[in-house]
Amino acid sequence: MDPNFSNLLIPVLMLAVVYFLMIRPQMNRQKQERKFIQDMKKGDKVVTKGGMHGKIVELTDDSCVIETLAGKIKFERSAISLEMSKKANATPSTEAK
Repeated sequence: MDPNFSNLLIPVLMLAVVYFLMIRPQMNRQKQERKFIQDMKKGDKVVTKGGMHGKIVELTDDSCVIETLAGKIKFERSAISLEMSKKANATPSTEAK
């Protein structure tokens, strides 16, 4: 093998590893988050990224109104957390698995 080729091969392989271990999974999470935000509807139980629990009572293109125990609060759709909302909506039987 040509030494110049092997010197070029190592950085290319390192970039490929970084892409598949870091960049690609992040892109998939962002895609899931966008789909979750688009698919939100009235009555969904959600958790904000700040930890506020509530139920969606009103939706607009870029914001939503969430009813909590303290009252109704308006949030941007992007403030809703996908992971925490999934955990809040999980049934006890699925958490045990």
